[in-house]
Amino acid sequence: MIYFLVFILFCFLFIVLTGYFLSGPKYSGPVTDHFDGKKFFTPGGRPAKGLSDVFEWMRKRKRTPWTEKKEIGAGNKPPERVGRGTRITFVNHSTFLIQTDGINILTDPVWSERVSPFSWAGPKRMRPPGIRIEDLPKIDVILLSHNHYDHLDIMTLKKLSNQHHPRIITALGVKAFLDQHNFKDVTDLDWWQEFSFTESIRIQAVPAQHFSSRGMFDRDATLWCGFVINRPGGNIYFVGDTGYNEFIFKEIGARCNPINIALIPIGAYKPEWFMSPIHCSPEEAVKIHQEIKSAQSIATHFGTFPLADDGDEEPVNALEVALRNNNIAKEDFTTMKEGEGRDF
Repeated sequence: MIYFLVFILFCFLFIVLTGYFLSGPKYSGPVTDHFDGKKFFTPGGRPAKGLSDVFEWMRKRKRTPWTEKKEIGAGNKPPERVGRGTRITFVNHSTFLIQTDGINILTDPVWSERVSPFSWAGPKRMRPPGIRIEDLPKIDVILLSHNHYDHLDIMTLKKLSNQHHPRIITALGVKAFLDQHNFKDVTDLDWWQEFSFTESIRIQAVPAQHFSSRGMFDRDATLWCGFVINRPGGNIYFVGDTGYNEFIFKEIGARCNPINIALIPIGAYKPEWFMSPIHCSPEEAVKIHQEIKSAQSIATHFGTFPLADDGDEEPVNALEVALRNNNIAKEDFTTMKEGEGRDF
C-alpha cells in the first residue's frame, strides 16, 4: 500500500511541476472591460469549462473516428508575391498563407507532428501540411491569435523566424512568452488596437470568445483575438479560435466593414455542452458569417488534429447542412483542400 501511495504522490508532483514549468508569463496592466487585473475574459461570453468538466467529458467521450491521410501530397509552390488582389492558400488547421498587395502573411503557423508540449504525446497530425515549410515564399508577417499549442507552435516559429525574420503580431501579453524564446520584432495588441505594416495595410486585433493557457497556472493570463487585415480592396478577417458570442461578431461586422474574406473555424465543437464556450459549431460559424456580413468565407480549424469528439469529415458535412438550412450558397462559405490556393 505504501508503494502505491508513493507512486500516486510522485505522479501528482510530476503533473504539478510540469504544469508549473509549462506556464507562461502573466500579463500585468490596467483593468479594462475584458481584463480584471489578473485574468482576461470576453464580455457577455461564457467562460471555458473547468477541470471537473474536463474529467466529465473524458469519462463520457464518444469520439467519431478519424482517418489518417498520409498520402495527401503538398500543393503547388505559391507565388513569391501577389500584387493587386489576394491569394489565399490553405496549409492546415488554422494555418493560411495570405498574399495580398505585395505582402505575405501566415496565420497561426503549425508544421509540427503534434500540438502538445511533448513530442511523444498529445493530438497527432492526421493530414500533412498542404505546403512544405521550405516551399513558402518570403514571409513578412505572422499572426498569432493566442497561445494554445495548436496555434502557437514554438518549433515552427523558430524555423520561420530563422529563415524569414518576419514581424510577429499577437494578442496582448503573448509577447512576454515569445521574448523568453528570443523572438525578435514581436508586437502584441489589445482588442481594437492596430499595427500599420505599410501605408495601405493595417492589422487590427479584434475580440474572440475563447481562453488561453500553456500550462496549469497561466489560465487566461494572456489575451486571445482575431485579426482584421485592413486593405484598400476590402478587408480580410482571420477569426482565430472562437466560440460563438451574440455581441462581438455584430460589432466586428459594423466596425470593420466591408469584410471581403473571412476565415472562420468550424471544427473541434463536440460535445457542444463542453466545447461551445471556446469552439463554434458549423451552424454557429454560419451565424458569424452572416453577422459580420462576409462576402466570402472559408472554413478553418478542421480535419488536421483530433482535438474533440467530432470526426475529420463531420464539420465539413455539418457546414453543408447549415448553409442549406440558412439558404446560403455553398460558394459563399467554402472549404479548401490542403495546399489549395485561391485567387480573389
